[in-house]
Amino acid sequence: MCGILGIASRTHDVFAEIYDGLLMLQHRGQDASGIVTYNGEFFREKKANGLVKDVFNASDAETLLGKIGMGHVRYPTAGSLSATEAQPFFVNAPYGIYLVHNGNITNTEEQREKVTAKYSRHLRTTSDSEVLLNVLADKVADAIKVNGNADPIRNLFAGVKMTMERVQGAYSVICLVAGVGMLAFRDPYGIRPLSVAKREAHVEGDDFAFASEDVAFGINGFDKLRDLRPGEAILIDLDGNMHEFQAVEGKLTPCIFEYVYLARPDSLLDGVSVYKTQMRMGQTLAKQIQDSGLEIDRIIPVPDSARPVALEAAKITGIPYREGLVKNRYVGRTFIMPGQAERQKSVRRKLNAVPLEFDGHNVLLIDDSIVRGNTIKKIVQMCREAGAKKVYIASASPPVKYPNVYGIDMPTKAELVANGKEIEEIREELGADALFYQNLDDLIWAAKEGNPEIESFDCSCFDGNYITGVDEDYLDSLENSSRVSKKREDMQVVGGSWNAAKLASG
Repeated sequence: MCGILGIASRTHDVFAEIYDGLLMLQHRGQDASGIVTYNGEFFREKKANGLVKDVFNASDAETLLGKIGMGHVRYPTAGSLSATEAQPFFVNAPYGIYLVHNGNITNTEEQREKVTAKYSRHLRTTSDSEVLLNVLADKVADAIKVNGNADPIRNLFAGVKMTMERVQGAYSVICLVAGVGMLAFRDPYGIRPLSVAKREAHVEGDDFAFASEDVAFGINGFDKLRDLRPGEAILIDLDGNMHEFQAVEGKLTPCIFEYVYLARPDSLLDGVSVYKTQMRMGQTLAKQIQDSGLEIDRIIPVPDSARPVALEAAKITGIPYREGLVKNRYVGRTFIMPGQAERQKSVRRKLNAVPLEFDGHNVLLIDDSIVRGNTIKKIVQMCREAGAKKVYIASASPPVKYPNVYGIDMPTKAELVANGKEIEEIREELGADALFYQNLDDLIWAAKEGNPEIESFDCSCFDGNYITGVDEDYLDSLENSSRVSKKREDMQVVGGSWNAAKLASG
């Protein structure tokens, strides 16, 4: 997942504003945080595993000096879980470039081999983001050989163009370039979000910012200008001038899962309101609920991201909406718990049922999605223990049947409860009395209604159609990667799931 933010100011140091902005993007990653600033001469960097509030403190404002800087919050989808893979990453030539990245590169191994063998570069991590940075550095160096070094902006744009022609996958990127400024670019399909904003700084000129979601702008007084176009690069030079460059022709195909779960409801992505999309998802689910003829006493959301869907479904069906599940916001990530009894407490540490809303009632739980199914299965059991007569489940998204390779941490078929199963089989596995899934056409309508100019969305985790092209060897490598194997072991020990991480992170 991950969140990225960059700010270029004409008047003051930007550390505090980057810190505040990253707090607004914390939902996109809770494993690691990093900030780098530039004062026109030196870079200053700090990064570590942990939340933004835990990694940084007041004293950092005295050391992370500079009027231009950027930050990253990480949820690892490629590479290892080590703190060494926290971003930003750095290469000292050409110029000196720092990079933060949201997305996932799908031809990483091919590019890693070229970077290390052909260009004799040494990589310190297994992260695809470090590979992307070194590919960019190689291509900028190639541009310098052709054009000379008189126009670094021209060389950077040429480097971005050649990088886009070489790298496959999803990437929204922000870079700090010594002596030049801040560079941002978005892959030719615009799979992951990236926006640019401006703030008037009066006599000195304008300030600019880039961010994964526009919720990071308002807290610092920026006004969103627009989303970056697919295949576009924008550079803010050290004098505060904005340079735009269409590196390659693109076709906007944003990830539809952003609107289901990843993005905050108050975000506007590519002209589409996340909140209104979720409301429309509730409208289409409501028709299925009505057509089922089931007796349902109350609709209860699985907190937090399913609330807009559940509220709209309840409004249309006339079924009472109730907050029957209470989330503990102070647990954070649960530790590795020995013993079966402790494992079974893992969900209850994060979520509890309100018995009055379940005792003797037929309830419909609405969740934003069902991925592995471990957590929703335990919630169903919790509802029954609280006295529910019948427990029905509705997923605001279609069945997740295929790996997502573009930056969402659900990479393997083996972990997906819907893979290779009919809905009735899934219902039995989850222990529910009935199960509804959003239709894919309805989900696409819900998002497209917000911006009819978007012709298509990336729905690969639902339909298996990978817009950038992904070969079976790559999917097999994900299925058998050591990181995924380690994660499976951890999940078995904790008794958790991808959905459990959602409960921890919100």
